[in-house]
Amino acid sequence: MAKKYKVGVIGVGFIGPAHMEGIRRLGFDVVAVAEATQELAEQSAERLLVPKAYGDWKDLIADPEIDVVHIASPNFLHYKHAKAALEAGKHVICEKPLAMTSAESGELVRLAAEKKLVNAVNFNIRFYPLVQDAKARIEAGEIGDKLYIIQGSYLQDWLLLDTDWNWRLEPEFGGELRAVADIGSHWMDLVTFVTGTRIESVFADFKTFVPIRKKPKKKIDTFGGKLEVDMDYEEKPIFTEDYAAVLFKFDNGARGVMTVSQVSSGRKNRLFFEINGSKSSLIWDSEIPNQLVIGHRPEPNQLLIKDPSLMTQAAQWSASYPGGHPEGFPDTFKQLQTAVYRYISSGDFERKPDFPTFLDGHNILVVNDAILLSAKENRWVDIEY
Repeated sequence: MAKKYKVGVIGVGFIGPAHMEGIRRLGFDVVAVAEATQELAEQSAERLLVPKAYGDWKDLIADPEIDVVHIASPNFLHYKHAKAALEAGKHVICEKPLAMTSAESGELVRLAAEKKLVNAVNFNIRFYPLVQDAKARIEAGEIGDKLYIIQGSYLQDWLLLDTDWNWRLEPEFGGELRAVADIGSHWMDLVTFVTGTRIESVFADFKTFVPIRKKPKKKIDTFGGKLEVDMDYEEKPIFTEDYAAVLFKFDNGARGVMTVSQVSSGRKNRLFFEINGSKSSLIWDSEIPNQLVIGHRPEPNQLLIKDPSLMTQAAQWSASYPGGHPEGFPDTFKQLQTAVYRYISSGDFERKPDFPTFLDGHNILVVNDAILLSAKENRWVDIEY
């Protein structure tokens, strides 16, 4: 019988509860949460039905009852939270970005290997069933023996107005990159996962369309600014990008382009990719995630609706429900955690993980470094992994 793991979650704002839902759907117990203050921790624990509340994250990591730590705190805290958890002998699932710099993330990769602990980065979008199906079709050669173009976008509108605010807008908390790091990282991880390629070189262009924003004088939750009215503000200059376009060269000879934006009105949270092979194409849109378009030249295009009986055998495990029963964002957390906890339970940590690891998170940060340099110097920059 598999062990019933006890889990602690650091940070229970927007994304922490999504982790908790996935954990609980697997039958594991969230035994503790940690927040910035004891009062916040106790309020969160009561709201989320968790027995233990820690106002100091160090106490959660030191808790001997906890086997696995999920890190869903603000970006600037990920490195020290993950490092401390590893040093305490805990397995770790961390939100992206893994750290604020590639030097920090590289250290975490080495520490996890040294400690022989399971480590994952929450690139959850990999785990939509039809994303898994797209990967399997490419591996089987269904869209051709060569990949030509990998293109798409990740668009949101939650920072469209000058009154929209979030801690991600402040480089000391979110990092020097914003749209690229926050949502572009998901797109880059996803397309390299699906295609089995690696980004080799980048050319980037950035734009900040809202150079001055109004910061609320009271704290608001992520995406919560849309619901707030009649707040007091202070004006703040913005130094991170609202928009980026990035050209890519991939190691298999493919070319590509990504557009990311957090100021695209009407796009709530849309990741889109189109992969053009020498025979056919695959097209997927996260706002209609239960559909995959398979594009052809000599015959009509196909629209595959998520149904395990119609999916490739390799991808069927990722669909928990039969055809006609949609699966969405919360299900991706459950499926990623299924892969991670299955791996922990196996005890064979020499086996290649079937989920995104700290190394995947580190590699995206290395690419981000090159994208930032390219935008600053207006030139192609090669990736040095």
